[in-house]
Amino acid sequence: MISSSNFTYQPNEHEAEKASSGYLMSLVALIVGLPIPIINLFATFFFYVANKNGTYFVRWHTTQALLSQLSLVFINSYGFWWTISIIFGDESVSNNYISYLAVVLIFNITEFIATIYSAVQTRKGIHIHWWLYGDITDIICKPGNGQNSI
Repeated sequence: MISSSNFTYQPNEHEAEKASSGYLMSLVALIVGLPIPIINLFATFFFYVANKNGTYFVRWHTTQALLSQLSLVFINSYGFWWTISIIFGDESVSNNYISYLAVVLIFNITEFIATIYSAVQTRKGIHIHWWLYGDITDIICKPGNGQNSI
């Protein structure tokens, strides 16, 4: 699911800290806005926008963090609104609802662990490439301004 790789470009301390903060931003937002799933996406998006003109290492990792939060917001939002419709509507708890919540919980725990791991490794200057998100990030984020690719 997650792979690390070595590359010729070694990010400096400041770059590694910013790239790591891209992952940590979603975790901080998770703690602050737990019941509202879109808070994580907004926090990660604003951090991405603030660093989109940074070095390639920082841009790449903030883009990957943003993509992971984007998919997570869809999954969590559906579960959030389904729960609201059960609480305030005329729907009832079903096996499908419980199964969906179990999948959402597993997906969120996996993403939480992967985000912490990525933040720690990226802080060390190690390039972390998530399955699917890393491939999409490679397509979106291109090296520029004479910077080396990862």
